[in-house]
Amino acid sequence: MKSKLSKINAWLHLWLGIGSGIIVFIISITGCILVFEHEVKDLMNANLNVVAQHEDKLLPPSVIHQAVTKAIPGKEIHSMWYHGLEKTIAVSMNSDSTVFVNPYTAEIVAFKDHEDFFHEVDELHRNLMLGRKIGKPIVGWSTFIFFFLLISGLILWWPKRWNKSNRHKSFKIKWKAKFKRVNYDLHNVLGFYTLLIALLMAITGLVMSFSWFSRTVYWATGGEYKEGGRGRQPKMVVAPSTDPALVIADNIWYKVRNEIAKHNKNDVIVSIPEAPDELIYACTDMFSGFWRDLYFEPATLELSARSGKSLEDLSFPDQVRKLNYSLHVGASLGLTSKIIYFICSLVCASLPITGFYIWWGKKKKTKKKNNPSIQAVI
Repeated sequence: MKSKLSKINAWLHLWLGIGSGIIVFIISITGCILVFEHEVKDLMNANLNVVAQHEDKLLPPSVIHQAVTKAIPGKEIHSMWYHGLEKTIAVSMNSDSTVFVNPYTAEIVAFKDHEDFFHEVDELHRNLMLGRKIGKPIVGWSTFIFFFLLISGLILWWPKRWNKSNRHKSFKIKWKAKFKRVNYDLHNVLGFYTLLIALLMAITGLVMSFSWFSRTVYWATGGEYKEGGRGRQPKMVVAPSTDPALVIADNIWYKVRNEIAKHNKNDVIVSIPEAPDELIYACTDMFSGFWRDLYFEPATLELSARSGKSLEDLSFPDQVRKLNYSLHVGASLGLTSKIIYFICSLVCASLPITGFYIWWGKKKKTKKKNNPSIQAVI
């Protein structure tokens, strides 16, 4: 006989799974697509590649800025993203497109819309295309339910006896059996094999969805949470610079590459300051889903206290927090981890379908038992 707790667990697993199934399917299948976003974009946008030259040949932001404003007058440039020696620079401006520029000649190579296919898939993944205010909480709580379903599913999967027969049922798919049994094995066995990665994806997703969950994970890894440490920061009052904005941008670009960057030093984002008294943003150390945000004092070009540390200099809790995105998308081990994440996301997308079919099969079976056919007696 099943214990009362086992029955409650099975009941919750069933009805929470049915209730959240469609949303879990959408989140998982869009996650599958997004795993290889950069690889697909690289294949589709081969025209954005350039022949690599020596790094000294890279043109500074001021030259790129002048070339773009000359070709496209009336548009304000916000930032420039240098993608190393073999790719064009992505110039962000007050437009619905990004301009891609040759880093050695300042020639405009292409225009790309911000809202491409992967942008739409990302919106569906993050907020079901319902907007941040409505969609994000729905996705967040559905992920929380999925997290619970993974735990309850493990409890349901756990064999009562670890004999040979139960081990075969729990770890192997009986491909030659009837579809009903194969479907059960696909749900039960594949769900077990993908459990750890699925839990990791769910936990890292919850960190991005809820600040309270992020604080909990930070505390659990040994961190001490400080109020005001995250979220929108108040504008800092800093000494203004007397140098032109483009001179500042050039100096920051040189400084980041030659003095600060520890990884992929030619992959740099530099923003163009809009006011002489605002902190100037730059980004470096972009590798395997990690990046380092930098904020410079405009008058001295010294790093502000708001700037992030390199990965090596972070404490363990801060490393875990900073690597959360990388762990969520499977970028930490390159192509190998991405393939693993793709397969696991695909299995996660299948779980609501196989689970629903298990329930539907049992429902039909119960119906037949409760409604036996009555034959007419002549």
